[in-house]
Amino acid sequence: MLYSIMRNRLLLNAAFLFSVFAVAEAQQQISVIPMPSVVQFGSGQLKIDRFFSIAITGFHDAALERGVQRFVAEMSLQTGIPFRSKLSDSSPTLLIRAERGRDAVQKLGEDESYALAINESGAKLVAPNPLGILHGLQTFLQLVEPGTNGFIVPAVTITDRPRFPWRGLLIDVGRHFIPLNVLKRNVDGMAAVKMNVLHLHLYDNEGFRVESKRFPRLQEVGSDGLYYTQAEIREFVAYAHDRGIRIVPEFEMPGHSRSLFVGYPELASAPGPYKVEPGGADAVMDPTREETYKFIDKLIEEMASLFPDDYFHIGGDEVNGSQWDANPKIQAFILSHGMKTNQDLQAYFNQRLQKILSKHHRIMMGWDEVIHPDLPKKVVVQSWRGQQSLATAAQQGYTSLLSFGYYLDLMWPASRHYAVDPMSGAAASLNPEEKSRIIGGEACMWSEWVTPENIDSRIWPRNAAIAERLWSSPEVQDSGSMYTRLDKSSRRLEWLGLTHRSSMVLAFYRMAGTNDIAALRTLAEVVEPVKDYTRMNSLKTVWDFRAPLNRLVDIARPESDQARRLKDDVQTYIGSGYRDKAAAGEIRTRLAAWRDNDARLHPLLEQSFLLSELAPLSEDLSTLAAAGLLALEYLDTSTPSANSWRAQQLALVERAKTPKADLLLMVVEPVQQLIERSEGQPQER
Repeated sequence: MLYSIMRNRLLLNAAFLFSVFAVAEAQQQISVIPMPSVVQFGSGQLKIDRFFSIAITGFHDAALERGVQRFVAEMSLQTGIPFRSKLSDSSPTLLIRAERGRDAVQKLGEDESYALAINESGAKLVAPNPLGILHGLQTFLQLVEPGTNGFIVPAVTITDRPRFPWRGLLIDVGRHFIPLNVLKRNVDGMAAVKMNVLHLHLYDNEGFRVESKRFPRLQEVGSDGLYYTQAEIREFVAYAHDRGIRIVPEFEMPGHSRSLFVGYPELASAPGPYKVEPGGADAVMDPTREETYKFIDKLIEEMASLFPDDYFHIGGDEVNGSQWDANPKIQAFILSHGMKTNQDLQAYFNQRLQKILSKHHRIMMGWDEVIHPDLPKKVVVQSWRGQQSLATAAQQGYTSLLSFGYYLDLMWPASRHYAVDPMSGAAASLNPEEKSRIIGGEACMWSEWVTPENIDSRIWPRNAAIAERLWSSPEVQDSGSMYTRLDKSSRRLEWLGLTHRSSMVLAFYRMAGTNDIAALRTLAEVVEPVKDYTRMNSLKTVWDFRAPLNRLVDIARPESDQARRLKDDVQTYIGSGYRDKAAAGEIRTRLAAWRDNDARLHPLLEQSFLLSELAPLSEDLSTLAAAGLLALEYLDTSTPSANSWRAQQLALVERAKTPKADLLLMVVEPVQQLIERSEGQPQER
């Protein structure tokens, strides 16, 4: 399979080199994400009206028919046209042909390519199997747009296939439980952007989230009553498979396992007792007891029957060795087996796990801490600590994938994730065989600060930028084009049932206790949550996973569109030599609204305990906007500002940069640029 993946990648790279210029043109002409491999434009357009019809030839089964029915339903929602659902027609608008069926259990590297040809008289979608058909239908949906006389699709020929075979999203349901209906709508979002792996982190210290019939105390005392039944898991796996998405389970071992020890304390390295509670110990399994491996063997056998995918993740990260150090029996075991460190003991544990997983016909995955000279090369290494560990794993013979740079929970902008490529950094100097071992990447949504209400806004639409990085040619690099296409994709994702935009508005009503939320929304749209682990590190007490997440920091989007647009307008204005009247007008309109917003918002801040902490932030926005307006006036009239004024305003800028209520005011930088530029000599008019 690895040879096949390597061969396909070499062929695909050749196609990429041939189509660099075509891809650059396509980014300007079609709003599709991820951008297809090869795009050739024709003339004219295909009209989409109520007579739109579909025929399926070649391979045909119930799953493919369900995919086509979903396509029809989505296009009907997108256009408001009640299409006929009949899937056969003597002269169809869209002809679909799959050459063969797909595997009952989806495999890594299964062919996902497709070809889509559209002209004025109709469209044809062909693929080796239904996976490609599903991807091609998603591309078709993104091409539909309103024209002057109805909905149309441009005449275009697309040949497309993914750059990497593993394009995943991890969702942590251990720290905060995420109901299946929320997971399902995120699966729909993944399918829309051609991702193909949902990695579920199924338990952590805060909860064990899957029903076990062999070890029922896992969910009975280790889950707070929040877990998935086995029937629900089977139904969900089938739901994802229908949409071309594999479900890879992760059961964390040997660390992050406190919720497991609540019901089975004999497996731990310290006696306990253990509770699912905030601030409890990060307990670790005892790798020296044979009973531990007997338990794991039975648990994996049971869980493998629920999750049919070939891959099974065992975690293996952040193993706190303090319990091992404090246990004389474990230390004696280390000594008697010729080990030198706790890392050697973990490697012994991982070797035992790998044999158990192999016995149950599963391929072991682990985070990059599992790399060890004694670890079999069959293990897949997932790099979260840096691109160097990704390259090291590939050099040492491990199949590997990248998550470093794709941590959505760190609240970085889409452009920062977009700039991270699995083949860049340390991987760029690998030889071709080593590079072939890098199979893709995964975005990660860890759930310390996530609830069913806000999880969509933490994943989308930024995840679509990562999806493009893993699907499209490495030459697709224009972040401006990406943002333009991402804006359209964001609206379409809401049609699919995601709530990354709408949930914010509903939360405003709860926080304000009134229907008048305009001023609150204005403030919320120019702030972002603090980045990295700043919020966790600033806690004055232990992190309480049961605490309500109902502050503005829990609602505000990770990336402010308003701030990004202000930054673009300021760059355009400065680049024009302060002559671009349109850009100046956009800047002035925004700054005036922000300057006046504090007066409108203040009465609301005074009457809601959820909003009172925002008062300093609101004042900063008003003061900053007023300074920006005056700086704009200086620039617009070619009048240099006074040194004393600039010094005073820049001091206010520094104050506004300080996080407040765990939020960052994101319009500070472009306003600072206006203030600093106002020092310059008068411009020629």
